[in-house]
Amino acid sequence: MSVAPDSSSPLYGTYARAAVRFERGEGVWLIAEDGTRYLDFAGGVAVSSLGHVHPHLVEALKAQAEKVWHVSNLVEIPGQIRLAERLTAATFADKAFFTNSGAEALECAIKTARRYHYVNGRPERFRIVTFEGAFHGRTLATIAAGGQAKYLEGFGPKVEGFDQVPFGDKEALAAAIGPETAGILIEPIQGEGGIRVVPREMLRSLRELCDREGLLLILDEVQCGTGRTGRLFAHEWADVRPDIMAVAKGIGGGFPLGVCLATAEAAAGMTTGTHGTTYGGNPLAMAVGNAVLDVVLAEGFMDNVRERSLQIKQALAGMLDRYPDVVSDIRGEGLLLGVKAVVPNGELIAAMRQHGMLAVPAGDNVVRLLPPLIISAEDVREGMERMEGAIASLSAATARKTA
Repeated sequence: MSVAPDSSSPLYGTYARAAVRFERGEGVWLIAEDGTRYLDFAGGVAVSSLGHVHPHLVEALKAQAEKVWHVSNLVEIPGQIRLAERLTAATFADKAFFTNSGAEALECAIKTARRYHYVNGRPERFRIVTFEGAFHGRTLATIAAGGQAKYLEGFGPKVEGFDQVPFGDKEALAAAIGPETAGILIEPIQGEGGIRVVPREMLRSLRELCDREGLLLILDEVQCGTGRTGRLFAHEWADVRPDIMAVAKGIGGGFPLGVCLATAEAAAGMTTGTHGTTYGGNPLAMAVGNAVLDVVLAEGFMDNVRERSLQIKQALAGMLDRYPDVVSDIRGEGLLLGVKAVVPNGELIAAMRQHGMLAVPAGDNVVRLLPPLIISAEDVREGMERMEGAIASLSAATARKTA
């Protein structure tokens, strides 16, 4: 169960936290203080890409911790250069700016897009088109980009410069583009919005539209990137190249790390003094980020993601057939999957927790399944058994209510 914030707590009351405390983790498992083991299909909201206490990440962090933690970006950081070289070699990008979080990566992406038009003699081009259901972060600019009323309420005037259109509405998108438009920002898969996959043809049409109108295509792959869909980045499935991309979560495997990637042309305006960060790209973060890439880019790693995805989807399809009173749809790609619930999604998540399994809520009454990408076939079988147990218990409870 989730509990209301404790007014006597020294913490801000911004979370309704589940009444469980974890003491340690082992691979795809989390162990609570009372010894209860939970199969982690939440992944820290798509952060724990390599599970818990991955030996390669632990060793990289320990080795760097014994050398130097922080020096600031006023000097060269070799780990940054190495990670940037590897990321640009593996992606569309030529340039990288390291941050501490996804929201900061998005802020950098937005600033990069605006600055691009400014230095090219079009300072009036500062507006970004976004899509309903999007989630881009919790800063004042990124909640404005997301446009969801529940995140905007009470924080004063909405930051100017974002035009939101309905998801998949071509006419509304065309109408939103004007002389002040700088670019289009979209998640290839909306995570918080309910695991809504952007059709590949839609991504291609956005690329064509940006090329035609002189706009920048900005992708938010904070949640769906770093191998989560079975490719290094989700847009690769559509064979589309963005101009700018925000990445975080899985790239740090649990260590706070984000990055804004861009083509040389898009990033040309980001010159000395135009942007900065105190902690972003420090030696500790770079050691972990490079260690994550060591694993994710290894031969066969993506094969496991795709195989485990198929295994989960097949199991969920059976549950969809057997329990239509609890589950109504299965969505997503790779190990970014969503189960649309008939019952309130919080009830399904609570039932799963009672069966020793963790998941994450999303919009549209969806339960997100975000297991570590290292998950084995045996772990998946265990997880699907636990999930079916949870769903069956809710189905039985529903039957009793209607009897």
